[in-house]
Amino acid sequence: VDLLRVTGTAKGGRITREDVVAYVKFVLSGATTPASGGLGFDLPPQPKVNFSRYGEIDVQPLKKIQKVSGAYLHRNWVSIPHVTQNDLADTTDIEAYRKAVAADKGIKLTPLVFLIKASVAALKKFPTFNSSLDETRENLVMKNYFHIGIAVDTPDGLVVPVIRDCDKKDIFELATELSELSQKARDGKLKPIEMQGGCFSISSLGGIGGTSFTPIINAPEVAILGVSRSRVEPVWDGENFQPRTMLPLCLSYDHRVIDGANGARFTRYLAACLEDFEGMDD
Repeated sequence: VDLLRVTGTAKGGRITREDVVAYVKFVLSGATTPASGGLGFDLPPQPKVNFSRYGEIDVQPLKKIQKVSGAYLHRNWVSIPHVTQNDLADTTDIEAYRKAVAADKGIKLTPLVFLIKASVAALKKFPTFNSSLDETRENLVMKNYFHIGIAVDTPDGLVVPVIRDCDKKDIFELATELSELSQKARDGKLKPIEMQGGCFSISSLGGIGGTSFTPIINAPEVAILGVSRSRVEPVWDGENFQPRTMLPLCLSYDHRVIDGANGARFTRYLAACLEDFEGMDD
């Protein structure tokens, strides 16, 4: 039983054995999980609508991943006070480096590997972002490791494999591991352990498009980085406008743990690391 879905009736909202038994009976009765998810919200039930009254319809069941992840996404959205900070990073030099490496060595480096390295640098600079609230929600668990989750779009839905110890790997090692994990995700061969233990997640829609979005935090993490599609824009250098490749960054963070000022500092520092990627490890 996921205790986050059980409403505690004892003093201070504590969950008793009777609460768990009642919840199990409720679920086994065939009823749907309470909309509040045990969070104490008094939400009205989902309306029952006969859509066929208005025209022809088809009914398609949700995919297994959607069923599993949907409840957690809903819980994270309603239980975590999200704030999203937007910024732009000048990735002109990164794009030139990627093209040079591909031409010289035949190695394809995606922007994601640079985002992973920049995220690690920012997590080291701002360790609160590399933490989690404990079950009491009164203490922060500070992590001394750097495992980064990467959202992967698969035929069955979105999954988030985790690359471990990203601080100990260079961009070429990260590129290899990212490619292998992404392929396993698309083939449906990821093991549960390969999707656990993340400190910080990155969700990139750059290959599709868009200018910004609000990614949902992957609890128990306290922040997630969203990346939209880069584009060449005229940027003033003090004397002239220069064509520069600008990458939109969208950082969602838990406002119970991180205030707006630090959210802005983290995002700007991350952008600065991308703009000076050769020195981000210094």
